[in-house]
Amino acid sequence: MTKLTGKQIAEAGLDGWVFVPAALRSRIRTADFRTGLSLVNAIGAAAEEMDHHPDLDLRYQHLDVRLSSHDVGGVTNRDIRLARRITELAAEAGLSTACDDVSALEWALDSPARDGIAPFWSAVLGMRVDGPDLVDPHGELPLIWFQQSGDEEPRQRWHPDVWVDPAQVQPRIDAAIKAGGILFSDAEAPSFWVLADPEGNKVCLCTWQSR
Repeated sequence: MTKLTGKQIAEAGLDGWVFVPAALRSRIRTADFRTGLSLVNAIGAAAEEMDHHPDLDLRYQHLDVRLSSHDVGGVTNRDIRLARRITELAAEAGLSTACDDVSALEWALDSPARDGIAPFWSAVLGMRVDGPDLVDPHGELPLIWFQQSGDEEPRQRWHPDVWVDPAQVQPRIDAAIKAGGILFSDAEAPSFWVLADPEGNKVCLCTWQSR
């Protein structure tokens, strides 16, 4: 099975799904736990039929769905088909898939010496080293990656990367500026935008575009 690009996924025209690193995600508002549990059961039955299983996170008033093909480390046509089926199941329950407030968080540690510090963070966080990254084997903690940097002081060592749907970038930038931040750089847009809070701490808003 071939891993799809962000452009190919966008061309599939999925409604209410966002492509963030290596996965499709959606949030289904359920109003109550019983409705969400019924939908989980319906999705589980469909997943068994298709022999492709999503990650489901059921909360009191919403269900988060994550689709990825682990054998290729990304999204494939299997995920597209299952996403369409889940959208159908949600509609049958009077619900809908949505991604306007779905985000995926990663943390980057800027350092000139990744190999010297990665084992420490792996041990402290209980995460495994996966190539250049640290990954939680249980899928609970955000991915951590290491960005090569200089050793000048002072410098910001940690910065978050927040992955969002491209349509949500401008609203989030506007809200951040209204809250006292600044747009530090858009030189790499539409891949990512760098914002800074009033103290100069930076964060990147990231999308699948131009990757």
